[in-house]
Amino acid sequence: MTDNWKPCADLQALRARAGLLHAVRDFFDHRGVLEVETPLLGQFPVTDPQMEPLCSGDRYLQTSPEYAMKRLLAAGSGPIFQVSKAFRAGECGARHNPEFSLLEWYRPGFEQHQLMEEVAQLVMQVTGFDSWEACSYGQLFQDYLAVDPHQASAEELADCAGQRLETSFDGAGRDTWLDLLLSHVIEPQLAGRGLLFIYDYPESQAALSRLRPIGSYKVGERFELYAAGMELANGFFELTDAVEQQQRFQRDQQQLAKSGQSHRAIDHRLIAALQAGLPECSGVALGLDRLLMLCLGRDRISEVLAFDWHGA
Repeated sequence: MTDNWKPCADLQALRARAGLLHAVRDFFDHRGVLEVETPLLGQFPVTDPQMEPLCSGDRYLQTSPEYAMKRLLAAGSGPIFQVSKAFRAGECGARHNPEFSLLEWYRPGFEQHQLMEEVAQLVMQVTGFDSWEACSYGQLFQDYLAVDPHQASAEELADCAGQRLETSFDGAGRDTWLDLLLSHVIEPQLAGRGLLFIYDYPESQAALSRLRPIGSYKVGERFELYAAGMELANGFFELTDAVEQQQRFQRDQQQLAKSGQSHRAIDHRLIAALQAGLPECSGVALGLDRLLMLCLGRDRISEVLAFDWHGA
């Protein structure tokens, strides 16, 4: 036998994880936010083509507890949070593990900027950060690339990328270039900006957020939090329109078929919950393992997991 039976994380990390979980629950207890649990296995997978769910028989391991938590909100739960395991196939690396810990919470009556402030308060409470800033997606691209990400054509974005990166994609669309520029050009420059929220994403990247018009274009009212350059949280001013949600799910299905990915059925229970009435709210998913990495100054997610994907 070899030594591969041993844990990945040291005792300091295990104790720090226990302390972080206690601090999270204390944070929400003082704010009157109810802790809930929802199933890890569900009948319906996420339709987002960017995520690949793990399947167990005729059920799917959930990529996030979002759909179930929105059903609770529609049933009148009020503000809720959950500490949950989440699963995403193929995501394994220094900052990714296919099984990971997710903190997700929803605040009825909050719009995205109010939730950003609460996220910042939580993160500052458990880390050494004492301030935070927010910058729109459009302003970020203007500052670092001198390009308007909302109105630039795919050709203009491709030219921008060509000047800075040695890469090319035949027939790539706007979102491919935007993602490439953000991840390979802008993100490496964010390490020195502490806690940085990026908000108001392009309409094509609205995901499950509502849209807001700005002049001749629309933005998705969602945000992402970067901490010392590492993506930590993804939040939304949630879409409550059942018809629009159905249409977005159908567009996801079309994209899955176009890219040769397997078909994923639409969660009709979520649509029914939206029809019944999801209260106006904002929600956020925060990676607890990455937050713990930040607290301890660790570089790899395996250093804060008792057992990672290879040792489980």
